[in-house]
Amino acid sequence: MAGTDTPNYLKWRLWVLVGIGGTVGAAAREALTLLTPEVDQVPVTIALVNIAGAFLLGFLYEALTRPGTSAGRVSRLRLLLGTGFCGGFTTYSSLAAFTAVLVMSGRPGIAVAYIFGTVVLGACATWLGILAGSRTATAFPEGQR
Repeated sequence: MAGTDTPNYLKWRLWVLVGIGGTVGAAAREALTLLTPEVDQVPVTIALVNIAGAFLLGFLYEALTRPGTSAGRVSRLRLLLGTGFCGGFTTYSSLAAFTAVLVMSGRPGIAVAYIFGTVVLGACATWLGILAGSRTATAFPEGQR
């Protein structure tokens, strides 16, 4: 069959999946940013979306690596949700930029709490996502995933 030897990074349909996921993820982040006010001039939405994205990535990592799922389906879901949606939804560059703004505006303590808090809570969220993914995946009988 023609095209079966084409590497994944050259398959346009997979690029489209990443683009769709990224578009939806970035739009969701922007909507949340516009709807959620800053707290004492600290953009808490950026921290929250990064923590939520870390949870989702942990969940996807665990839930999609269980036996019994189609390799092709798992690959497409990882690209759509993991690389695409989470890649567009999370924004560590904005986290770094807002941290720099906090430092330059004379709030270094808040800046340190903001960046380290986000990273530590993100690591914990990833762990909780992995835990949740492992429990969700075991709830389905082998042939239904």
